[in-house]
Amino acid sequence: MKKEINCETGQVVEREFTDEELAQQKIDAASELQASKLRKAKEKAKAEAQSKLAALGLTVEDLQALGL
Repeated sequence: MKKEINCETGQVVEREFTDEELAQQKIDAASELQASKLRKAKEKAKAEAQSKLAALGLTVEDLQALGL
């Protein structure tokens, strides 16, 4: 159900999603899932890079200076 609120009158209407709205909702959900996976992969890669650099003897300050 979709809730629509008329800001001028305060009237609230609940209705079923249209086929187009449902299709867009599926597209948006898939897009958000892909973006979430990408963010997690980037975070993992960053953590791995930080770990490898720390193993080489770089300090936290060195890593910050490198933008990591």
